[in-house]
Amino acid sequence: MSTNDNAMSAAALIQQGRSTKSASRWRILLRYPLMSVGFAVFLTLILTIIAGPYLVSNDPLQIEMSDRLQPPSWDNPLGTDHLGRCMFSRLVAGAQITLSLAGIVIAATILIGVPIGLLTGYVGGRLDTFIMRIVDGIGALPEIIIAIAVSGFLGPSISNLLLAVIAVKWIEYVRLVRSIVLLEREKEYMEAARAAGFGTWHMIRRQLLPHIVSPVVVLASLDIGKIILIVASLSYLGLGAQPPTPEWGAMLNDGRPYFQTIPELMIYPGLCIMLVVMSCNLIGDGLRQLLDVRNK
Repeated sequence: MSTNDNAMSAAALIQQGRSTKSASRWRILLRYPLMSVGFAVFLTLILTIIAGPYLVSNDPLQIEMSDRLQPPSWDNPLGTDHLGRCMFSRLVAGAQITLSLAGIVIAATILIGVPIGLLTGYVGGRLDTFIMRIVDGIGALPEIIIAIAVSGFLGPSISNLLLAVIAVKWIEYVRLVRSIVLLEREKEYMEAARAAGFGTWHMIRRQLLPHIVSPVVVLASLDIGKIILIVASLSYLGLGAQPPTPEWGAMLNDGRPYFQTIPELMIYPGLCIMLVVMSCNLIGDGLRQLLDVRNK
Protein backbone atom coordinates (compact mmCIF):
# COMPACT_ATOMS: atom_id res chain seq x y z
CA MET A 1 0.00 0.00 0.00
CA SER A 2 1.38 3.41 -0.93
CA THR A 3 1.99 6.31 1.43
CA ASN A 4 -0.98 8.21 -0.01
CA ASP A 5 -3.26 5.24 0.62
CA ASN A 6 -2.05 5.04 4.23
CA ALA A 7 -2.69 8.74 4.72
CA MET A 8 -6.18 8.44 3.23
CA SER A 9 -6.96 5.45 5.47
CA ALA A 10 -5.77 7.33 8.57
CA ALA A 11 -7.87 10.36 7.64
CA ALA A 12 -10.91 8.13 7.13
CA LEU A 13 -10.39 6.50 10.53
CA ILE A 14 -10.08 9.91 12.21
CA GLN A 15 -13.25 11.14 10.49
CA GLN A 16 -15.07 7.95 11.49
CA GLY A 17 -13.97 8.40 15.10
CA ARG A 18 -15.25 11.97 15.11
CA SER A 19 -18.57 10.87 13.64
CA THR A 20 -18.86 8.15 16.29
CA LYS A 21 -18.19 10.64 19.10
CA SER A 22 -20.74 13.06 17.63
CA ALA A 23 -23.34 10.29 17.36
CA SER A 24 -22.62 9.26 20.96
CA ARG A 25 -23.26 12.81 22.15
CA TRP A 26 -26.59 12.90 20.33
CA ARG A 27 -27.54 9.53 21.79
CA ILE A 28 -26.79 10.82 25.27
CA LEU A 29 -29.00 13.87 24.70
CA LEU A 30 -31.82 11.70 23.37
CA ARG A 31 -31.49 9.21 26.21
CA TYR A 32 -31.65 11.94 28.88
CA PRO A 33 -34.00 14.60 27.48
CA LEU A 34 -34.59 16.26 30.85
CA MET A 35 -30.86 16.82 31.25
CA SER A 36 -30.85 18.41 27.79
CA VAL A 37 -33.66 20.73 28.87
CA GLY A 38 -31.69 21.65 31.99
CA PHE A 39 -28.58 22.41 29.94
CA ALA A 40 -30.63 24.51 27.51
CA VAL A 41 -32.21 26.58 30.30
CA PHE A 42 -28.89 27.06 32.08
CA LEU A 43 -27.10 27.96 28.84
CA THR A 44 -29.83 30.48 28.00
CA LEU A 45 -29.36 32.08 31.40
CA ILE A 46 -25.60 32.29 30.92
CA LEU A 47 -26.00 33.86 27.48
CA THR A 48 -28.47 36.38 28.93
CA ILE A 49 -25.98 37.29 31.65
CA ILE A 50 -23.26 37.81 29.04
CA ALA A 51 -25.37 39.70 26.49
CA GLY A 52 -27.65 41.54 28.94
CA PRO A 53 -25.38 44.54 29.64
CA TYR A 54 -24.94 45.07 25.89
CA LEU A 55 -28.69 44.89 25.20
CA VAL A 56 -29.71 47.20 28.05
CA SER A 57 -26.99 49.49 29.34
CA ASN A 58 -28.89 50.84 32.34
CA ASP A 59 -27.06 51.05 35.66
CA PRO A 60 -28.72 48.55 38.05
CA LEU A 61 -27.90 50.82 41.01
CA GLN A 62 -29.05 54.15 39.53
CA ILE A 63 -32.08 55.57 41.35
CA GLU A 64 -34.65 57.57 39.35
CA MET A 65 -37.61 58.39 41.58
CA SER A 66 -39.42 60.06 38.70
CA ASP A 67 -39.49 56.69 36.89
CA ARG A 68 -40.48 54.49 39.81
CA LEU A 69 -42.86 51.54 39.24
CA GLN A 70 -43.02 52.10 35.48
CA PRO A 71 -44.37 49.38 33.14
CA PRO A 72 -42.11 47.68 30.57
CA SER A 73 -40.76 49.97 27.88
CA TRP A 74 -38.02 50.04 25.26
CA ASP A 75 -35.52 51.51 27.74
CA ASN A 76 -36.64 49.26 30.60
CA PRO A 77 -37.78 45.91 29.12
CA LEU A 78 -39.16 44.65 32.45
CA GLY A 79 -40.16 47.98 33.93
CA THR A 80 -38.70 49.67 37.00
CA ASP A 81 -38.82 48.98 40.72
CA HIS A 82 -39.94 51.17 43.62
CA LEU A 83 -36.80 53.31 43.29
CA GLY A 84 -36.92 53.68 39.50
CA ARG A 85 -34.14 51.16 38.83
CA CYS A 86 -34.25 48.99 35.71
CA MET A 87 -35.53 45.53 36.66
CA PHE A 88 -33.86 43.79 33.73
CA SER A 89 -30.46 45.23 34.56
CA ARG A 90 -30.88 44.30 38.21
CA LEU A 91 -31.89 40.73 37.33
CA VAL A 92 -28.82 40.33 35.11
CA ALA A 93 -26.53 41.77 37.79
CA GLY A 94 -28.27 39.62 40.37
CA ALA A 95 -27.64 36.51 38.28
CA GLN A 96 -23.94 37.31 38.21
CA ILE A 97 -23.84 37.73 41.98
CA THR A 98 -26.00 34.71 42.81
CA LEU A 99 -24.21 32.28 40.48
CA SER A 100 -20.81 33.59 41.59
CA LEU A 101 -21.74 32.98 45.23
CA ALA A 102 -22.95 29.47 44.39
CA GLY A 103 -19.71 28.73 42.52
CA ILE A 104 -17.56 29.96 45.40
CA VAL A 105 -19.50 27.85 47.90
CA ILE A 106 -19.26 24.73 45.71
CA ALA A 107 -15.50 25.17 45.23
CA ALA A 108 -14.90 25.80 48.94
CA THR A 109 -17.01 22.87 50.12
CA ILE A 110 -15.29 20.48 47.70
CA LEU A 111 -11.83 21.70 48.76
CA ILE A 112 -12.78 21.24 52.43
CA GLY A 113 -15.00 18.16 52.35
CA VAL A 114 -13.18 15.90 49.88
CA PRO A 115 -9.74 15.88 51.61
CA ILE A 116 -11.33 15.43 55.04
CA GLY A 117 -13.51 12.58 53.76
CA LEU A 118 -10.54 10.87 52.10
CA LEU A 119 -8.38 11.18 55.20
CA THR A 120 -10.96 10.09 57.75
CA GLY A 121 -12.20 7.20 55.64
CA TYR A 122 -8.75 5.82 54.90
CA VAL A 123 -6.98 6.47 58.22
CA GLY A 124 -9.94 5.73 60.50
CA GLY A 125 -9.37 5.42 64.23
CA ARG A 126 -9.70 8.35 66.61
CA LEU A 127 -9.40 10.91 63.83
CA ASP A 128 -12.40 9.42 62.06
CA THR A 129 -14.40 9.26 65.29
CA PHE A 130 -13.61 12.86 66.22
CA ILE A 131 -14.43 14.35 62.80
CA MET A 132 -17.58 12.29 62.33
CA ARG A 133 -18.93 13.42 65.70
CA ILE A 134 -18.57 17.00 64.48
CA VAL A 135 -20.24 16.11 61.19
CA ASP A 136 -23.09 14.33 62.95
CA GLY A 137 -23.58 17.27 65.31
CA ILE A 138 -23.83 19.78 62.47
CA GLY A 139 -25.99 17.47 60.35
CA ALA A 140 -28.47 16.92 63.17
CA LEU A 141 -30.12 20.28 62.46
CA PRO A 142 -31.63 21.58 59.19
CA GLU A 143 -29.16 23.41 56.99
CA ILE A 144 -31.19 26.60 56.79
CA ILE A 145 -31.44 26.84 60.59
CA ILE A 146 -27.68 26.59 61.03
CA ALA A 147 -27.08 29.03 58.17
CA ILE A 148 -29.46 31.57 59.72
CA ALA A 149 -27.80 31.16 63.12
CA VAL A 150 -24.26 31.57 61.78
CA SER A 151 -25.15 34.47 59.50
CA GLY A 152 -27.10 36.19 62.27
CA PHE A 153 -24.21 35.76 64.70
CA LEU A 154 -21.59 37.08 62.26
CA GLY A 155 -23.75 39.90 60.92
CA PRO A 156 -25.46 40.60 57.58
CA SER A 157 -22.99 40.73 54.68
CA ILE A 158 -22.10 38.72 51.61
CA SER A 159 -18.83 37.44 53.11
CA ASN A 160 -20.61 36.24 56.26
CA LEU A 161 -23.30 34.71 54.06
CA LEU A 162 -20.63 32.67 52.26
CA LEU A 163 -19.16 31.47 55.57
CA ALA A 164 -22.62 30.49 56.83
CA VAL A 165 -23.45 28.43 53.73
CA ILE A 166 -20.02 26.77 53.60
CA ALA A 167 -20.38 25.88 57.28
CA VAL A 168 -23.42 23.71 56.54
CA LYS A 169 -22.58 22.29 53.10
CA TRP A 170 -19.12 20.74 53.59
CA ILE A 171 -20.45 17.89 55.72
CA GLU A 172 -22.31 16.33 52.77
CA TYR A 173 -19.04 15.89 50.88
CA VAL A 174 -17.29 14.43 53.92
CA ARG A 175 -20.03 11.84 54.34
CA LEU A 176 -20.15 10.96 50.65
CA VAL A 177 -16.38 10.62 50.20
CA ARG A 178 -15.92 8.75 53.48
CA SER A 179 -18.60 6.21 52.57
CA ILE A 180 -16.94 5.53 49.20
CA VAL A 181 -13.51 5.17 50.81
CA LEU A 182 -14.86 2.73 53.39
CA LEU A 183 -16.25 0.58 50.58
CA GLU A 184 -13.10 0.68 48.47
CA ARG A 185 -10.28 0.43 51.00
CA GLU A 186 -10.87 -3.26 51.76
CA LYS A 187 -11.05 -4.43 48.17
CA GLU A 188 -8.41 -6.64 46.59
CA TYR A 189 -6.74 -3.97 44.47
CA MET A 190 -6.19 -1.89 47.62
CA GLU A 191 -4.69 -4.89 49.40
CA ALA A 192 -2.41 -5.49 46.42
CA ALA A 193 -1.28 -1.85 46.41
CA ARG A 194 -0.53 -1.97 50.13
CA ALA A 195 1.39 -5.23 49.68
CA ALA A 196 3.45 -3.55 46.97
CA GLY A 197 4.60 -0.99 49.54
CA PHE A 198 2.75 2.11 48.37
CA GLY A 199 2.31 4.83 50.97
CA THR A 200 -0.83 6.54 52.23
CA TRP A 201 -0.52 9.52 49.87
CA HIS A 202 -0.19 7.27 46.83
CA MET A 203 -3.13 5.13 47.94
CA ILE A 204 -5.37 8.16 48.39
CA ARG A 205 -4.30 10.01 45.25
CA ARG A 206 -3.95 7.17 42.76
CA GLN A 207 -6.29 4.47 44.04
CA LEU A 208 -9.17 6.21 45.87
CA LEU A 209 -9.47 9.66 44.29
CA PRO A 210 -10.60 8.40 40.83
CA HIS A 211 -13.55 6.59 42.47
CA ILE A 212 -14.98 9.75 44.05
CA VAL A 213 -14.80 12.14 41.08
CA SER A 214 -18.12 11.14 39.49
CA PRO A 215 -20.18 11.10 42.74
CA VAL A 216 -18.73 14.47 43.78
CA VAL A 217 -19.54 16.01 40.39
CA VAL A 218 -23.14 14.77 40.62
CA LEU A 219 -23.52 16.03 44.19
CA ALA A 220 -22.06 19.41 43.26
CA SER A 221 -24.44 19.83 40.32
CA LEU A 222 -27.40 19.01 42.55
CA ASP A 223 -26.09 21.28 45.32
CA ILE A 224 -25.98 24.39 43.15
CA GLY A 225 -29.77 24.70 43.27
CA LYS A 226 -29.86 24.15 47.03
CA ILE A 227 -27.14 26.72 47.60
CA ILE A 228 -28.95 29.31 45.49
CA LEU A 229 -32.10 28.72 47.54
CA ILE A 230 -30.20 29.16 50.81
CA VAL A 231 -28.45 32.30 49.56
CA ALA A 232 -31.72 33.80 48.33
CA SER A 233 -33.49 32.88 51.58
CA LEU A 234 -30.85 34.53 53.76
CA SER A 235 -30.84 37.65 51.58
CA TYR A 236 -34.64 37.73 51.70
CA LEU A 237 -34.43 37.67 55.51
CA GLY A 238 -31.91 40.53 55.48
CA LEU A 239 -28.96 38.35 56.50
CA GLY A 240 -27.17 38.28 53.16
CA ALA A 241 -26.72 40.88 50.46
CA GLN A 242 -27.58 44.38 51.64
CA PRO A 243 -29.20 47.21 49.67
CA PRO A 244 -28.57 48.35 47.02
CA THR A 245 -26.90 45.08 45.93
CA PRO A 246 -29.07 43.51 43.18
CA GLU A 247 -29.22 39.98 44.57
CA TRP A 248 -32.32 37.90 43.75
CA GLY A 249 -33.28 37.18 47.36
CA ALA A 250 -32.85 40.83 48.30
CA MET A 251 -34.97 41.81 45.27
CA LEU A 252 -37.73 39.52 46.53
CA ASN A 253 -37.65 41.33 49.84
CA ASP A 254 -37.70 44.73 48.13
CA GLY A 255 -40.79 43.81 46.10
CA ARG A 256 -42.72 42.28 49.01
CA PRO A 257 -44.59 45.50 50.01
CA TYR A 258 -45.82 45.90 46.42
CA PHE A 259 -46.89 42.31 45.79
CA GLN A 260 -50.62 43.04 45.68
CA THR A 261 -50.30 46.05 43.37
CA ILE A 262 -47.25 45.20 41.23
CA PRO A 263 -46.49 41.48 41.71
CA GLU A 264 -43.90 41.55 38.92
CA LEU A 265 -41.36 42.93 41.36
CA MET A 266 -41.40 39.56 43.13
CA ILE A 267 -42.35 37.35 40.20
CA TYR A 268 -39.28 38.20 38.10
CA PRO A 269 -36.58 37.31 40.67
CA GLY A 270 -38.65 34.37 41.93
CA LEU A 271 -38.94 33.03 38.39
CA CYS A 272 -35.19 33.37 37.89
CA ILE A 273 -34.50 31.41 41.07
CA MET A 274 -36.97 28.72 40.04
CA LEU A 275 -35.45 28.33 36.55
CA VAL A 276 -31.89 28.08 37.84
CA VAL A 277 -32.78 25.58 40.56
CA MET A 278 -34.86 23.52 38.15
CA SER A 279 -32.13 23.45 35.48
CA CYS A 280 -29.42 22.50 38.00
CA ASN A 281 -31.58 19.69 39.40
CA LEU A 282 -32.29 18.35 35.90
CA ILE A 283 -28.60 18.47 35.00
CA GLY A 284 -27.62 16.80 38.27
CA ASP A 285 -30.21 14.06 37.90
CA GLY A 286 -29.12 13.42 34.33
CA LEU A 287 -25.46 13.26 35.32
CA ARG A 288 -26.32 10.85 38.12
CA GLN A 289 -28.00 8.48 35.67
CA LEU A 290 -25.29 8.96 33.05
CA LEU A 291 -22.38 8.27 35.41
CA ASP A 292 -24.04 5.44 37.30
CA VAL A 293 -22.41 2.21 36.12
CA ARG A 294 -25.60 0.29 36.89
CA ASN A 295 -27.33 2.13 34.04
CA LYS A 296 -24.68 1.17 31.47
